[in-house]
Amino acid sequence: MKSFKNHLSLVVALLSILFSLQVFIIVDRAIEAYKENLAQNYSLVVVSQKRVNTKDLVRTIDLISDVEPLSAESVIKKLNAGISKKNMELLKLTIPKFYKLRLKRYPTPKELKKITKQLLSYASIKKVETFAATHDTTYKLLLLFKTVISVFAFSVFIVTMLLIFKELRIWQFKHNERMSIMGLFGAPTWLRSAVLFRLAIVDALIASALAFVIFTFLSSSEWVLEQFHNIGISVIVFDKGIDFVVMLGVAIVVSTLLATFIVLGHKEEV
Repeated sequence: MKSFKNHLSLVVALLSILFSLQVFIIVDRAIEAYKENLAQNYSLVVVSQKRVNTKDLVRTIDLISDVEPLSAESVIKKLNAGISKKNMELLKLTIPKFYKLRLKRYPTPKELKKITKQLLSYASIKKVETFAATHDTTYKLLLLFKTVISVFAFSVFIVTMLLIFKELRIWQFKHNERMSIMGLFGAPTWLRSAVLFRLAIVDALIASALAFVIFTFLSSSEWVLEQFHNIGISVIVFDKGIDFVVMLGVAIVVSTLLATFIVLGHKEEV
């Protein structure tokens, strides 16, 4: 029971780091997926005095994926209030050309300004409607959300690192006498500190295994999948290959690194 309690605090601390790390990864994936969804539904409208070479636009401006000419008939129908057929045909000849531009991905405000500038460099293009107000608000909300999650994850990481460091310190004090005796008999530092590193590695493996079980469950949870479906995106909550390797690597590196700092500190005290 005592051994279980000794391991529990370190395992929980490592698990909280892994949990915050995976939550950040999920949020980052969700934001990227939402950007892709926005890119599919977001488009620019270009007004030109004459026909534009659509292939040239796609070739010249990298971010443009497709250019679709808009029919002038729909605009004319809205204006049709007893206009004669002759005048209707004349209006079709004089009305500007409209084009809808789809982008490969959701642009940043800076990229949007650059695209607008490039489009207006064409002599025939007189106006570019980017719906900048709506775009900027959406982009800033996405950026704010990601920043808040990043700050939260970083705060949890720092606090948990301090807790792990303190827990390993306690273990060092418990084995201080044994380590000192081994030092008197000429035992190298790594051998004196073996129990500390064994604790760090074992608890890192336990924390990684628990994180694997938790996120495997969450990745198949209907409630979690429904939340992403409600906002129209599909996100990989947990990649059992890549994500688990990252978790395991982070847990082992963090725990062994802190154990190393403690061992070096003990060496200075001796």
